[in-house]
Amino acid sequence: MGLEDLSHNFLTGNIENLVRWARRNSVWPATFGLACCAIEMMSAGAGDYDLARFGMEVFRASPRQADLMVVAGRVSQKMAPVLRQVYDQMMEPKWVISMGVCASTGGLFNNYAIVQGVDQIVPVDVYAPGCPPGPETLMHAILTLHEQIRTGAITRRKGEGAGIQLSESPKPLIKRGVPSPSASVKIVSTK
Repeated sequence: MGLEDLSHNFLTGNIENLVRWARRNSVWPATFGLACCAIEMMSAGAGDYDLARFGMEVFRASPRQADLMVVAGRVSQKMAPVLRQVYDQMMEPKWVISMGVCASTGGLFNNYAIVQGVDQIVPVDVYAPGCPPGPETLMHAILTLHEQIRTGAITRRKGEGAGIQLSESPKPLIKRGVPSPSASVKIVSTK
């Protein structure tokens, strides 16, 4: 059947919306379950909640096959470099959901061993609150992420360069003839 046989069945749109639609409906999560929130994340993929209807039926074990990281549970200082390495191995575009109060803020573990928020290690797109958040909360976070992908609210990475910076602090750029913000500017009247 060629295009000449189609009398009125045409679909029009721009390529950007088509790419957003494809990305939204084929998000493949990488598991990063660290504590009790991981049990809730696993139950969200089970038959009662069925993440397959969102195109994410298989949690990927390889970060090279995933574009969504669900950080479920508390992140220890020893696990933080591993989390960042897995994030860096994921292909762009990539997204992060922080699941649970421990991943989001450190939770009740306010000590030296636990990272006080996974956003210090990787940029987070959606936070799923709760201790532990149920599968419904994770699904709501996934739908929120889908809406952000559909509307294009995620066009650049928030908090790019999050984590530990080992480079020197950038030096201010000074251009000739351009006054610095702290310099006073004198307005001269032409009258």
